[in-house]
Amino acid sequence: MVLDQIKKILVETMDIEEEKITLDAKLKDDLNLDSLDSVELIMSAEEEFGIEIPDEDVMNFKTVNDIVNYIEEHK
Repeated sequence: MVLDQIKKILVETMDIEEEKITLDAKLKDDLNLDSLDSVELIMSAEEEFGIEIPDEDVMNFKTVNDIVNYIEEHK
């Protein structure tokens, strides 16, 4: 499941508590990701799912659900 893999990336690379990672969690406000963290997350997701996510699409990601939906549509 895409959400589980995104959670794993966030827990392992960003040291975020798994309980905080929900579909509705806001990347900046709830998970405290800065722009560098976001880049790292997207690079890890691209590698994990074998897709490329253009920068203009990344700018639209506000919640964990935005990333999950994008990956499910493009993998």
